[in-house]
Amino acid sequence: MTTVDTSTTSSSILATLNSGSSGSSSSTTTEDIQNRFLTLLVAQLENQDPLNPLDNTEITSQLAQMSTVQGIEQLNTQLTSLVDSLAQTQAVQASSLIGNTVLVPGANLTLSDGEAFGGVNLSSAADQVTVSILDSSGKVVQTQTLGANEAGNVLFSWDGSTSSGETAPDGAYTFEVSASNGSSSVTAEALQLGTVSALTRTTSGSFRLDLGSLGMYDFSDVQQIF
Repeated sequence: MTTVDTSTTSSSILATLNSGSSGSSSSTTTEDIQNRFLTLLVAQLENQDPLNPLDNTEITSQLAQMSTVQGIEQLNTQLTSLVDSLAQTQAVQASSLIGNTVLVPGANLTLSDGEAFGGVNLSSAADQVTVSILDSSGKVVQTQTLGANEAGNVLFSWDGSTSSGETAPDGAYTFEVSASNGSSSVTAEALQLGTVSALTRTTSGSFRLDLGSLGMYDFSDVQQIF
């Protein structure tokens, strides 16, 4: 009967591992772990008991686990690179908005030199869209009917004329929107125009736009750029 000296086998494996790692500092990277695993596996195969060889299924399972760990590390590296690239792209896009007029959620309307502009976002098509313009006291000074419109953003303008035929003074106003399609109401969101004066980067890496008196808005709030 053939016998195997287990002490000799253990010493051989240990010597193989030591020779593979001598002269280098300890490392915890996936590549180093994989190299040590393969070194150990080869040493086990070279010194295995011929009457009790290593199970092929177990070896295959161990190799698959090591491959999975390496794949996850590579995926994480690629995702990190992608996130960094997206952040840089967003930074360039955000900086290009300074000085431009953007359309964002809100119901503020500024009348200047007899001109004011606003918008409405429709969740679905509507056959009737109505805009009511209010002064600082909340009184309706004019009502506009925008007619039928498809889903999406709808822009409107106001020349300062009131329902009584007078001309409203320049200044800050607000507006309310409503929409319907037949007998069913349609969700309508008020949109306001503002000029980007500055950018602020948050701790999460995203950007907020400073629209002056309208306040701060996320980059993702921008519906349209003019």
